Amino acid sequence: MSDNESPLERFKQATTATARAIAKRDDVEVSFSNEPPGLSGVRVRVPIPGRDLPLEDVAQVRGESDSQSLKLRHHDAQVHARHMPGGDVAPALYEALELARCEALGARRMVGVSENLAAALEERYRRQGLHRVSDKTEATMPEAVRLMAREHLTGAPPPPAARKMCELWEPELKEKIGHALETLEKCIEDQAAYGNAVRDLISDLNIDLGDDSSADSNDQDGEDDSDDSDAQTEGEQDGDGSADASSDAMADATDAVPGDDEMGDMMPEDQDGDMMPSPGSEDPGEPGTPWRPQNDLSNLPKEPFYQAYVESFDEVVPAELLCDPEELARLRQLLDQQLVNLQGMIGKLANRLQRRLMAKQMRSWEFDLEEGLLDTSRLDRIVINPLHPLSFKVEHDMEFRDTVVTLLIDNSGSMRGRPITIAAMSADILARTLERCGVKVEILGFTTRAWKGGQAREQWIADGKPSNPGRLNDLRHIVYKGADSPWRRARKNLGLMLREGLLKENIDGEALLWAHDRLLGRTEQRRILMVISDGAPVDDSTLSVNPGNYLERHLRDVIEFIETRSEVELVAIGIGHDVTRYYRRAVTIVDVDQLGGTMMDQLADLFDEQGPRERQGARGRGRRRSA
Repeated sequence: MSDNESPLERFKQATTATARAIAKRDDVEVSFSNEPPGLSGVRVRVPIPGRDLPLEDVAQVRGESDSQSLKLRHHDAQVHARHMPGGDVAPALYEALELARCEALGARRMVGVSENLAAALEERYRRQGLHRVSDKTEATMPEAVRLMAREHLTGAPPPPAARKMCELWEPELKEKIGHALETLEKCIEDQAAYGNAVRDLISDLNIDLGDDSSADSNDQDGEDDSDDSDAQTEGEQDGDGSADASSDAMADATDAVPGDDEMGDMMPEDQDGDMMPSPGSEDPGEPGTPWRPQNDLSNLPKEPFYQAYVESFDEVVPAELLCDPEELARLRQLLDQQLVNLQGMIGKLANRLQRRLMAKQMRSWEFDLEEGLLDTSRLDRIVINPLHPLSFKVEHDMEFRDTVVTLLIDNSGSMRGRPITIAAMSADILARTLERCGVKVEILGFTTRAWKGGQAREQWIADGKPSNPGRLNDLRHIVYKGADSPWRRARKNLGLMLREGLLKENIDGEALLWAHDRLLGRTEQRRILMVISDGAPVDDSTLSVNPGNYLERHLRDVIEFIETRSEVELVAIGIGHDVTRYYRRAVTIVDVDQLGGTMMDQLADLFDEQGPRERQGARGRGRRRSA
């Protein structure tokens, strides 16, 4: 380490080293930004501290880093998904208690980690305004249960900012789940058994699990998983001494991360619905397609329908108006330079897609007919056997309807870096490919104009802060390429995604409606909407003054409308985020490098299938024949 390095740089290096030690993974990366803390693959995102390293900033960064590192070490995503309950309240509780388990495993072994986690929780809850809570609400219940479990597992009292909330909930919760907390402590080392115990706890709270039909299979899975988990735990204990010692020593200098699954910045992700389809829930016409069960909202308080407090500050803007031409050209050049190698790989996949689309637009022949054009290739049969009848053929035009494809790309801050770069290049190559095939492409992006509220929030404050104001941020919807605009005119616009400061927060529901309505205005016979996102909708300003699942419920309503009542065909790709719990047709990728190929494959599959009209017509003809 150089003596010339600033204290901030040394702090960052120490935080990264600690995160790797706690997670027991050398490939962990820690990024420092003004975005909400989170975890994507092995990339831990934490707040950037002040240059002078104030003590409160240092404690928060260490705690956020520790939490996510412990999750990387102790959390198995597959086991988690198998035991995930359904509904809207149950998943939030399940996520919160799993995070409490991971953090407790670290806090019980390392005193420094326990202190860091407490500091991060205090800061997070104060930012959410929980220290001002005066009534019990369903939105705060998952965090109250989490803190009760945390206290039972580690002995740590609730942070001061959440103490009032816990006091409001404790009498009711202690009576219902006091015995269940004992069970959680007994199986804290076994994730599968712990997951089953959490499901029992949720049932004790009279909350619908939403997937009773799969409960038995989950229990059986739990027995199998227990063996694996026990073996894994023994292996960790055998090798824990040196790593934990080094982690403990470094905890005072710098420790690492809590989670984006906590209520607050990432609360909508906690509130997600079913991650796994229940048996028999698949669409019989499309076997294997992930299906999202109906939402269970019975346990949530009734709030007003989704609304925007004020829409006059929103904007729909062409990309070229957000940047001067010289900078736009520079950003486009930077995009090309960064992805020279990837361009070749995606280009091969694009050529494969082009060949498949071209094949669908070519003519075909029907052979061995009794009339039509003489098939000269089969005259040899007449020579061999003069009694053999002549063979004729008829040429057919293959049906390929006019099609338009919209790519809707999440431009939130969590996409910064490699994800947004690959999304931009993939969209660029896909637009070129489809344009050569006669398929029009529109490329759109969505974000907000400000962090944590803009002019809309200022207006709300000036109006006296009325309750349940709805969306409190200014939308920015960006048109990178219109459907009627040729690729050569719009190619520079895609470089805008790399501009520093563009990517902020994401309000997915309204963006999805905006892109959908643009497609409905098109004259093409077939309309396809592909959404690329890396997380649930998040806007701190809106979530701080509305129910915690406000944005997510609206997103679910919009998706349900498009999937069930619109002719637009909807497909989603999640980057490190399970979008199958939102969309019927969806795929989740862990490595962002898979994005280009996944986009090509998903579109190829769509073009290989019948559109909604053909499927409906085919079902109708089938019914008439059976009648």
